[in-house]
Amino acid sequence: MKKKIGISYTKSSFENYWNWITKEDMQDDLELVLLSFEKNNTEDIYKCHGFILTGGVDVHPEFYNGKSIYNNSPDIFQPERDAFEQKIYRYSQEKKLPVLGICRGMQLINVLEGGKLIQDLDNGNERHKKEDSDKEHNIIAEDGTLLHNIANSRKGSVNSAHHQAIDPDALGINLAVNAYDDDDEKIIEGLEFKNKSGKAFMLCVQWHPERMTNKAENPFSENIKQEFLSAIRNNT
Repeated sequence: MKKKIGISYTKSSFENYWNWITKEDMQDDLELVLLSFEKNNTEDIYKCHGFILTGGVDVHPEFYNGKSIYNNSPDIFQPERDAFEQKIYRYSQEKKLPVLGICRGMQLINVLEGGKLIQDLDNGNERHKKEDSDKEHNIIAEDGTLLHNIANSRKGSVNSAHHQAIDPDALGINLAVNAYDDDDEKIIEGLEFKNKSGKAFMLCVQWHPERMTNKAENPFSENIKQEFLSAIRNNT
């Protein structure tokens, strides 16, 4: 029986996530499942063996007691998406299933673990906020972290398209920073579990490994993908 990878639906370039995992990656033992808050196909969550939580619109501030009005907030939030993806994450932790959180996905996981967000980076966001295309900048991975071990590198170039960030003074329970912006260590670029005992694979990144221009050669994309797939294959 094939193991199923659930990918949460986003209205923002969903095809990039879907196409990132190729037929060659899946071989004959993995398949992809669309998990959509619009369809509310909750039953499909329980058929999956690993999950990707994707990017997209800001998490509703009520999830972390944030301000209801802030700079660059979206015209419309998607609280139904927040609630649907909360089910995905809670199920993954209950059943100890691998999770990869990308951009908004990382922010959601921090919030669900009791953390908070910087709601807008304001004028300090020239390096990160998407304009005509993703921004590119360097990150520094923390020595000895899961991310460092996966990428086999402490420094790398990544892409960015976000205006919010993890609040460094309000990390979620049992979460640890694994990467910072190399120009501003207040901007957190990745999270993982601090105590991994009894936990499945869980890695969060603020960048978009699924749509890097050189993703097949960049260890902060390709290595992450392959480690995530291996974690699903090897999880019992």
